[in-house]
Formats: sequence, C-alpha cells, structure tokens
Amino acid sequence: MKKYRIRKNTEFRTVYRRGKSFSNLLLVLYIYRNGKDINRCGISVSKKVGKSVIRSRVKRLIGESYRLNNESLKTGYDLVFIARNPSNDKNYKEIENALKNLLKKAGLFSNEKNTYTGY
Repeated sequence: MKKYRIRKNTEFRTVYRRGKSFSNLLLVLYIYRNGKDINRCGISVSKKVGKSVIRSRVKRLIGESYRLNNESLKTGYDLVFIARNPSNDKNYKEIENALKNLLKKAGLFSNEKNTYTGY
C-alpha cells in the first residue's frame, strides 16, 4: 500500500469532486477511475474523531484492512476512505467489516457482477 498512496491535496480533491461516494456508519468511500492498472488509496481522519493517538489507530486499522483485501479488488481506481466519528472506539474486525461492506457496495470485488463503470 505504501507505494500507491494518494497524498497530495489536489489528488484528494479530484477524487471528492469527480468520484462517487458510498457510506455506512463507520466509513465513507469515494472512488474515481484513474485509468491506470493500479489502485491508489488515501485515508482521511478528521480531528472530530479524536486526539492524535486515536486518529493514528483508526488510520492503521483502515490501512491494514485495505492491505489484506486489496488482492481481491478490481484495479484502476483511486479510493479515499474517510473515518466517521463512531469509528474511534471500534476494533479491527468492525472496521474491516465496514470496509468490506463499502467495497461490495461500490462493486469493486473482482468476483462481483454489478460493477461501477463511470467517472
């Protein structure tokens, strides 16, 4: 995941503006087709979620969940995960289930039939 990250503010804004969003109680996912053969991932956690230790923990949990599920995803997308406030006291399994739920909603698992093709 370290190699293919979204880091620049302009890249985040492009995904927000042109991409499509999916959400659940813990996370929001923005996806945008990047036209490359790789997936790039960005994680955003607001100060509303908690202090720096909590925000870092939530980022690590989201990043690890994405890393372990990345192999089964379709390629060619920029993904931005935004943590919502209730995610601050959740454990790894709950974050992973929320992340998988969003990826299924977006149709990014490669074994799914309905796919997101726009943008």
